[in-house]
Amino acid sequence: MHALHARLPKNFVLEERLERYADAIEASPADYAGTWAEACHPIDPAHPHARYRRVVLDMGCGKGASTVEAASRDRDTLFVGIDCEPICIAYAAQHAVESGLDNVVFAPGVASKLERYFQPGELDQVILNFPTPFPRKKEAWERLTHADVLVSYRRLLRPGGVVTFKTDSLPLWNFSRGQFELAGYRTLWESTDARAERPQDPVSWYEKRLSAQGATVYAIEATPDPSHEPELDADGRVVQTRPLSLIDYLPDDLESMDYIPHGMQGTVINLRNLARKGHFDRHL
Repeated sequence: MHALHARLPKNFVLEERLERYADAIEASPADYAGTWAEACHPIDPAHPHARYRRVVLDMGCGKGASTVEAASRDRDTLFVGIDCEPICIAYAAQHAVESGLDNVVFAPGVASKLERYFQPGELDQVILNFPTPFPRKKEAWERLTHADVLVSYRRLLRPGGVVTFKTDSLPLWNFSRGQFELAGYRTLWESTDARAERPQDPVSWYEKRLSAQGATVYAIEATPDPSHEPELDADGRVVQTRPLSLIDYLPDDLESMDYIPHGMQGTVINLRNLARKGHFDRHL
């Protein structure tokens, strides 16, 4: 999620941070496709073919707090955090190195290239913690829960693998419910208060900050359904039958919203002003 940005400390030099914590960074993730579990495992002369039991992708990992916490709880699993912002990678790698963990690495990357970074069936889980909502219809394809992106995860997950998605945005959650269905997933868990239902789950920096501002955490956990293949068009994209603008998932009474999800403040404020003038239009 990039609607919130970390304030840089004085004298922060990105290149120096990346070099200092390089032990927890894989700068070229495509080089590891198909070999993550083996290549990232510490060398053990007694067990030359040692590998991690599972590989979990934290897509859009941010500063990596929840990724590192999850890795500390499950040392037999390799956690790979990917984010497009180098500053986030620097913070996340620092957290990993200072935690003394060898089962978590971070890499720069974007969702559109995931099928270069991993081979089919290589992942056991994809974690999507508070991804950027991109409220406009024309930006819908950039959402990490757009059906086309979910189909790419589907190809990379092993049989029985899961996607776990959390957000503070009720509109994004409702949009995503439809996208999981279009992408051929079966829902295992849905929640309108995920922190209450799973209080022991690792907590990301974004969740801490947003919860302090009154956010509720919404969640979906789903697995590809082998009996439900997505319907694709001639270009290989999922045939869309659901509204793509997040405005369509806002309540009719915008004044009733006690909490505005991050990344949608400007949109909601503009629509409130239009509604007061009698010009409410849900289509951006």
